[in-house]
Amino acid sequence: MQIYEYKVVPAPEKAVKAKGVKPGAARFAHTLETLMNALGAEGWEYLRADTLPATERAGLTGSQKIYRNILIFRRILEEEATASAETPILIAAPVAPDPAPETPPEEQPGGDPAEPETPVEAPADLRVT
Repeated sequence: MQIYEYKVVPAPEKAVKAKGVKPGAARFAHTLETLMNALGAEGWEYLRADTLPATERAGLTGSQKIYRNILIFRRILEEEATASAETPILIAAPVAPDPAPETPPEEQPGGDPAEPETPVEAPADLRVT
């Protein structure tokens, strides 16, 4: 999963003068283009533009609601990107089931499997006489 870092910048309200760019919409578009290219060079990806309400003071005691235009950018966090690139994905090999015994335990030579093959002597203090 990728984790992003976000950056919110105010959208420009006035177009910046540029040589060779006509005033009006072309100048405003050039201002936005310059801002977006500068942030893109730093690794930020343009996500969207939003208009959000904000309350500001008006006069000594009053307030008014105004709307601000903002631009939202995002980029992948560096440590998450390098960690996922360095961590190999390990896949376990399928485990084969144990093979079944060829003969059932009752039929194995040597008698009953519950009885030991050689008798075991009990310790002297536990012997019944």
